[in-house]
Amino acid sequence: MGYRPSKQFKKTLLGAGAAVLLVALNAPAVLSFAEGRYHSYKIGQSSYRIQYGSWGLIGLPEEYRINAMHAALLHTGKVLLIAGSGNNQQNFDKGTFSTILWDPKDDTFKKIPTPEDFFCSGHSQLPDGTLLVAGGTARYEVLDGKVTRAGGGMRVKNESPDQAVKLPKGTVFRSPSGVEYVSKFDVTVPKATRQFEVTYGRGGQMMPWKTKVVAAEARVFVEAAEEGAGGLTTQAAQYEVVGLTGKDARNVYGLAERLSADKQDFQGIKSAYEFDPKAEKYVPVDPMRDARWYPTLVGLADGRVLAVSGLNDVGDVVPGDNEYYDPRTKKWAKGPFHYFPTYPALFLTQGGKLLYTGSNAGYGPKDKGREPGLWDLKTNRFHKLAGLADPDQLETSSSVLLPPAQDQKVMVLGGGGVGESRLATARTAVVDLKEDNPVFRSTARLPQGVRYLSSVLLPDDSVFTTGGSADYRGRGASDIHKAQFYYPRTDTFVSAASPTVGRNYHSEALLLPDGRVATFGSDPLFADKDNTKLGKFEHRLEVYTPPYLYRDAALRPALGEGPEEIVLGGRATFGAVRAERIQRARLMRPSAVTHTTDVEQRSVELGLKKTAGSVTVTVPADPTLVPPGWYMLFVTDADGTPSVAKWVRVREAPKAAPRESRDGWMS
Repeated sequence: MGYRPSKQFKKTLLGAGAAVLLVALNAPAVLSFAEGRYHSYKIGQSSYRIQYGSWGLIGLPEEYRINAMHAALLHTGKVLLIAGSGNNQQNFDKGTFSTILWDPKDDTFKKIPTPEDFFCSGHSQLPDGTLLVAGGTARYEVLDGKVTRAGGGMRVKNESPDQAVKLPKGTVFRSPSGVEYVSKFDVTVPKATRQFEVTYGRGGQMMPWKTKVVAAEARVFVEAAEEGAGGLTTQAAQYEVVGLTGKDARNVYGLAERLSADKQDFQGIKSAYEFDPKAEKYVPVDPMRDARWYPTLVGLADGRVLAVSGLNDVGDVVPGDNEYYDPRTKKWAKGPFHYFPTYPALFLTQGGKLLYTGSNAGYGPKDKGREPGLWDLKTNRFHKLAGLADPDQLETSSSVLLPPAQDQKVMVLGGGGVGESRLATARTAVVDLKEDNPVFRSTARLPQGVRYLSSVLLPDDSVFTTGGSADYRGRGASDIHKAQFYYPRTDTFVSAASPTVGRNYHSEALLLPDGRVATFGSDPLFADKDNTKLGKFEHRLEVYTPPYLYRDAALRPALGEGPEEIVLGGRATFGAVRAERIQRARLMRPSAVTHTTDVEQRSVELGLKKTAGSVTVTVPADPTLVPPGWYMLFVTDADGTPSVAKWVRVREAPKAAPRESRDGWMS
């Protein structure tokens, strides 16, 4: 008779099997928990932090959680975080616009009244330390299939030389066939101009003057009053302005060539403001000549700002009309004509030309305005630069003027294909503008293909890169939780500690005066790998502490008392603790960043002399190298350990008064 196990043995065996099965089923979770505990232990060790640095989340009260689209460091040391409507149609419809001021010294926050929708505006640091904010959102996009009323741009003409005409939002334009269209915004049409004409008789004698009236023109977006196909038209026509009578009815009319039900893009505004860091408020200035959404604002050597590109008031890419802002007059003037896709990366180079790296943030055709080049604003000549690998993957790439600025080398990092392309490149490339015939040359590759990479200059002459995603807007859970340092002198990437928070579209990073790096935002399309759940805007604020801040604090350089202002070409002396250890001095311009575009940041090498208790720094005299404005002054030791920054304002040297010579002439 064979062996037959007892009931008790069977129970014991089944219990043990169930336990084994339970352990097997939960093994991944147990292993993940153990790995997480070990990772937390490892990154908390001082030896790890000295090599890789560390990340930390900032406690952000719920009332201050906004969709941070823009980040700018002010000379007060505080960070301005601008959301506007925050890519939220409901906020836009309610007129709820947001700005938060964060003080990194004590992690306090303050709400700032926001007068207009600065979502997707442009910004630039002005010489006096105010922040110019221009453009933003006039209307949200309506996607294909959702457009129920035909719409498009209406050119409004005024043939009266006697007066301008203001037509309020809601003005009705009637076609010859009786179809009516309604304006979505106020529009002011200037008065017409009179031009004198000279004519000559048969004998060549000059005849009496004649005048010719040239109609003035403005543009406004209109929609059909009725839903449906009745408003569609592809025929050019003249439109009556309903409600005008007499001469006004004859002098003022609309012209439109095509009113369709195609996708309607975002539309920009003309508004411009200066943010006052001391009063902590927005101050209105004259509006731009063109409405702009997604524009780049780049500061120039003379203190003016050039506004470039953007979507206009009918949702088209501005065709090449650029304009200057003068902070002395608070007014705008016509600039040189050149077409760029939206948010182009433009850097002021030594000598005054602007370098366009090809980096941009999206709107515009694939085959127009994408090639990098040097742009001479005085002659309006654009010299294209060759050599860039993966030139079809410059959208959402990152660009930086490598440190120190005197080297005149500019780097492009990563990027993706145009629009919602899945392409992403690990390519980096550098152009040396001191060469007789500068071209881009490939440099060390990133660990993987990446879009929306944040790149931040550090006081030790390295570039800190972090975040981004491998696909469009983090699609497919493709956020890259990695960071690394790039060292220009050795052309190498070195790993840094990994961030907790993923960052893709609508994310920012910037250098703080204490040497840390702050990261904000992220606007993923989806929240899961299968792209089935809609994403949510990332509100967490995470700060990176580099390895140089984990070295011996007793040996860290420190700057003491010194002047708040230095003239170009001038010197300034500061008290210094452990002055004998100081090896380098840098002026670092504070960031104003959005959509991976930060054309403000630059690191300028200073002349340096040391005494027992002080350092004297010398600022270059060239304003194309050091545009006037506020800078962070860092000093570093031989290991690259930086001091906490001192804020200094760089001014133009005062012009010498004319001197009277012995013979009475002024010289």
